[in-house]
Amino acid sequence: MDLTGSFLDYLSYERNYSPETVKAYKEDLAQFEDFYAKKYGREGFSLAEVDAQEVREWVFILMENHLSVASINRRLSTLRSFYKFLLKRGVCQIDPMRKIVGPKKKKRLPVFVKEKEMDRLLDDVGFGEGFEACRDRLIIEVFYLTGVRLSELIGLRDEDVDFSASLLKVTGKRNKQRLIPFAEELRKDMQEYVKMRNECVGPETKAFFVRKNGEQLSRSIVDTIVKRNLSKVVTLKKRSPHVLRHTFATTMLNHDAQLGSIKELLGHESLATTEVYTHTTFEELKRMYNQAHPRA
Repeated sequence: MDLTGSFLDYLSYERNYSPETVKAYKEDLAQFEDFYAKKYGREGFSLAEVDAQEVREWVFILMENHLSVASINRRLSTLRSFYKFLLKRGVCQIDPMRKIVGPKKKKRLPVFVKEKEMDRLLDDVGFGEGFEACRDRLIIEVFYLTGVRLSELIGLRDEDVDFSASLLKVTGKRNKQRLIPFAEELRKDMQEYVKMRNECVGPETKAFFVRKNGEQLSRSIVDTIVKRNLSKVVTLKKRSPHVLRHTFATTMLNHDAQLGSIKELLGHESLATTEVYTHTTFEELKRMYNQAHPRA
């Protein structure tokens, strides 16, 4: 019985998978079958008799051949679908994929800007004169001092800024609102910006941060503002608004803020999302140790 052929027909005619997808499944199964055919010989080897240990051996070989985690997990996904098909057809009694866990993709640590570089940017590097220079500096400052997302900054309106209570009201993912406190220095800078904006553009603006014509800033404009100004102090490949959000969280954690408080300020659903910053600060600690200790 041609198990692979029957499975591919099932994908094509019963599941209506595209020819490209069916081709990918075919190639994955061919590689798997070829590996074990070399081990056992073409005669007497059946995919229906494969056990979990043999699948693990194959995964180990793929990893030794430096296949990416995504590619390995895609092949395992093919095998899961294949053996579910065989179980439904009664061709095999035990699913060899039941206890197989694919390799985990290593999480990338968040990119952040060091405190001294942010201090240099905000205190020493010139932004120029006039309304746009004032606005651009404030955008960097708001990202760094509040940790807001790009969409949240663009969506800010005048009524979302409570100067008397020093609070920002932002609307995050799934329209969830949260309040973020801000410091006296930022309050003064925001008030100075509003005064200059009203004189230059007029008070009848729909958004807090606007262009010279009074229109709301776009994502690409804010992205360009951040990238251009971070380039003055860092050589990081990534110089986006999200890097400043990471910088806010890392700075807070480095200055003994509680993880739960940072979670609330960032608007994270889960503490696990915020915990990635503990790895970032640990990496920084290791770097500092290796630089500072004479025997490191």
